[in-house]
Amino acid sequence: MKGFFKKSQTALNDTRKVQETYETSLLGDSLEMVLSKKSGQKVFRDFLKSEFCEENLDFWLACKKYQTFDSLKERTRIAASIYEEFIRDESPKQVNLDFNTIETIRQSLGQPGPSCFVVAEKKIYILMESCSFPRFIETEPYKLFINSISKQRGLKRNRMAVRLKIPVEDFKVNPLLLGKQD
Repeated sequence: MKGFFKKSQTALNDTRKVQETYETSLLGDSLEMVLSKKSGQKVFRDFLKSEFCEENLDFWLACKKYQTFDSLKERTRIAASIYEEFIRDESPKQVNLDFNTIETIRQSLGQPGPSCFVVAEKKIYILMESCSFPRFIETEPYKLFINSISKQRGLKRNRMAVRLKIPVEDFKVNPLLLGKQD
C-alpha cells in the first residue's frame, strides 16, 4: 500500500507542476512580458547584476530609447554614446557582439539611421532570452513579480475558478507516470 501512496503522490505532484506551468503560461511567460513592465525590468536587471551581465539589459534599453529619436543630430549624439559605453573595445559595459555587427555599427556612426543598432539589439535580446532568462524564471524574485502581475490582472480569481471547476481528482493519471505496480 505504501508504494501505491507514493506513486499517487508523485502523480499528484506532476499534476500540480502541469497546473503551475499552465498558470504561468496564462501570464505570457516570456522575456518580452517581463521587459514590458518597469518592475519587470528592475527585477530582471537585479538578477543580471547578480550574474555580472546587467550591461546586456542596459544596452537593450538604450537601443530601444535610441529608436525614439527623430533628429539626425540627436541620433548621432546618442549613437556615439551607446557605442562608447557598450560596444567600443574596453568600454565600461562592453556587450558581447561579433566583429561584423560591431563594424557595421561603427561605419554607420557618421549618419546613424533609426535602425543603426537593430541587429545588435536583437542579438543581445536573444542572448538574454536563451541564457539568462531560463535561470531567472527559477528565482524567487521572478515568482514574486509574476504573483504581483497576476494580482494586477485579476488572474488569481480566474485560477481559483479553474481550480474549482477542475478538481485535481478529475485529472486522469498517466499510467506511465506511476511506473511498475507493487
